[in-house]
Amino acid sequence: MVEQVREDAGADARDTPVWWARRRGRVLAALAVLTAALLAFHRAVPNFPGRLGSSLEAFLPWLGLVVVVLLALALLRRSVLALVALLLPVAAWTYLFGGLFLPGAEADSYDLVVVQHNVSDENTDPAGTARALAAADPDLIALQELVPPALTVYEKTLAPDYPYHAVRGTVGLWSKHPLTGTRLLDIRPRGIAAGWNRGLRTVVDTPHGEMAAYVAHLPSVRFRASGLASASRDESAGLLGRAVAAERTDAVVLLGDLNGTVDDRGLAPLTSRLNVAERGFALSFPTAFPLARIDQVMARSATVAHIRTLPATGSDHLPVAAGITGLGTER
Repeated sequence: MVEQVREDAGADARDTPVWWARRRGRVLAALAVLTAALLAFHRAVPNFPGRLGSSLEAFLPWLGLVVVVLLALALLRRSVLALVALLLPVAAWTYLFGGLFLPGAEADSYDLVVVQHNVSDENTDPAGTARALAAADPDLIALQELVPPALTVYEKTLAPDYPYHAVRGTVGLWSKHPLTGTRLLDIRPRGIAAGWNRGLRTVVDTPHGEMAAYVAHLPSVRFRASGLASASRDESAGLLGRAVAAERTDAVVLLGDLNGTVDDRGLAPLTSRLNVAERGFALSFPTAFPLARIDQVMARSATVAHIRTLPATGSDHLPVAAGITGLGTER
């Protein structure tokens, strides 16, 4: 009888840690499933109150860090259940973002190389910024926050390599190829005073045929106690999306500081009509510790094959360079 009691007590002592391990495993497994659901079904997250869905989508790739933390905890607790459950968010994250890590095509296979950069209206070295962008040897350079007297410096510095340029308001495009039909693009949301000009449309006569180029700078967003303030950005994106939809030139490229990521539903009027980069993360803002790519290159009847960041300039944004393919046969 005494031996039986000892055996039962020993069994209880052995079983108790296992019971607690299994319980902790269930919590980690539940968190893994929740993370997978947020990745796979982020569009189902309601945008109200406070544009919660857009806030999540602005930093969606960073949910990968949650997976890493959960993995470390699962290994620490030796929870098989949690490790198996983690396969779900790993699969969801890989499906959404894994392809961006694949290598892009060779540089000489691109039809065009374009650069997009918000140069900042507080940039103290516009000449150095212009030289740094030109050093990437792109066909097109799109700039935002162009203000006097820095605009004159950009025009003078870029002129030798980029004889064609167009500026409307605070946005501009420099090109190695002729530009025609340039006009101001009205993407001003309600409540913003006249004189707010942040969009242009022009036609680039590329070696592969005509291509409509749009340069835009959408309104800024702010994170407040009440949530994400993006109503003006979203309205401006809608106006820009309608302009792109009405564009009669088949090939279109959009370059701009859109103040949103390609996963953000606020940019759906654009991402539903234009292709986004197939390769490359290119986190562009802020320069000190880039958290998101809000500087975008999108295209229609063409492919943004790869996007990457360029070295920092005097701006709070990093420049991004993209290779465009599929424009057509060379003339």
